[in-house]
Amino acid sequence: MILYLVGISCIGKTTIGKMLADKIGYSFFDLDREIQDYYKKPIERIQDEYLTMNGYRKKASVVLDRLFSKNIDSVVSGTPSGLKFSYLQVYKRHRDKELLSICLNDSFENVLDRLTFYDKDSNPIAERLDESKKKRYLKEIQADYNYFKDSYKRADFQINIEDVSLENIPDMIIKAIGMNESMSATNNVHTK
Repeated sequence: MILYLVGISCIGKTTIGKMLADKIGYSFFDLDREIQDYYKKPIERIQDEYLTMNGYRKKASVVLDRLFSKNIDSVVSGTPSGLKFSYLQVYKRHRDKELLSICLNDSFENVLDRLTFYDKDSNPIAERLDESKKKRYLKEIQADYNYFKDSYKRADFQINIEDVSLENIPDMIIKAIGMNESMSATNNVHTK
């Protein structure tokens, strides 16, 4: 079975995905990391090669297709556009296998508290957020959500993580999707 996590940037797909994969004994793949490893360059450098984000998404969806084609029990943390554009086409092509999409939802304020920033080479950078920057970023988070919200409705499951402690979220997902011990992976191979 493949569990595909989607949701807006900084919702917690990677952190929660790793925790979920560890809990159920699945492999874990962070799509952004896999794209960078496959193309041997940082995401933003790849994006710079295209006039539009759709060109980048088409190229990146090749990596999602490869992950889904592995046919191993895994958790994949996707991108904000994970059920839209080229990613949606890949998702539809693999619907014949055990593949569940799970959209994580949280308040915009909580997402704002988790914002992380990177330079063009995917190195983390510190940015101090004063009140005016917080307002601006909160508007951007809301705009991103509004842009992708129709695609999030396509997910098989909607998981609201607002006011749920991080350590309880994997169990919440397991319960929501109806997974039990007999559905867990028999192998315990994990990727970094």
